[in-house]
Amino acid sequence: MEDKQAKTQWQGKSKGSVWGYKVFVMLIKHLGVRWAYGLLVFVAFYYFLFERRSNRVLRYYFRQRLGYTKAKTWVSLYRNYFVFGQTIIDKVAVSAQLRDQFTYDFDGVEHLQELLKAHKGGVLISAHIGNFEMAEPFFRDIDKDCQIHTVTVDMERTAIKDYLEHISSGKAPKYIYIKDDLFHIFEINEALQHNGIICLTGDRYFEGNKHLTATLLGQPARFPAGPFLIASRLGVPVIFVYVMKESNLHYHLYARVAQTPHRDAQGLLNAFTQSMEQMLQRYPLQWFNYFDFWEELEVKNEKLVVRHMKETSYKL
Repeated sequence: MEDKQAKTQWQGKSKGSVWGYKVFVMLIKHLGVRWAYGLLVFVAFYYFLFERRSNRVLRYYFRQRLGYTKAKTWVSLYRNYFVFGQTIIDKVAVSAQLRDQFTYDFDGVEHLQELLKAHKGGVLISAHIGNFEMAEPFFRDIDKDCQIHTVTVDMERTAIKDYLEHISSGKAPKYIYIKDDLFHIFEINEALQHNGIICLTGDRYFEGNKHLTATLLGQPARFPAGPFLIASRLGVPVIFVYVMKESNLHYHLYARVAQTPHRDAQGLLNAFTQSMEQMLQRYPLQWFNYFDFWEELEVKNEKLVVRHMKETSYKL
């Protein structure tokens, strides 16, 4: 139970009250986004000091997967929290119609435009790196017929979610929420039957669900099978999409067409992990999976427990 909670505790769930968000939005509008960034110095330091579970998995990521020194790992750990906080502020700012404060670079956007123009369906796959929510206003601009359906876990507190959607400008994006009764499967099929475009994340595996295994940053990890089985069997274009934060108020959107054989789910997953590695090599601080992604820490804990039990038995 604890392990499953650890896997889901950071999946985009907003904290606080609607009143707090209203005050925050008002301050951002009057004082600017950079003012809000200033507050993160203290907030990030709090998480740096007291988020023991997240600190542990981040240390593993920086030390074992990226090969950082101890000193660089500790500095990167704090900077990761700071950048993560910036992405949350940016999301709220864009919802509050402050999109004009941000600038964008678009790399491969023509692939998205061609996909929308064709009206033949498609699949977009992203990950919990960068700030994919910043793509929503861009999608609203180019998706005139509302073809894009984002598949997500609805873990937002309803009142906060409704408030952020209320203050947003333009058409509301279409969401398909993952449910325990699996009704979302029928909604995905219906969208695809109407030549819709499905947008999913491919890096968040839930315990007990069907999975595939692939290597990421030199270590095998489990990935949800669903996105890759669906995408590989449809015979429609598959595009990997990432929105990465660069200096200050600037973002870079990447769109890469997956080149894999039809019905090759494992090959599609391998291509996805390769694209993730390329992003993480360029933006190492924007890894926002705050759980034991490679399941190495859990194994290490079990070994320590067994060792302790053997030593205790020997003493007795």
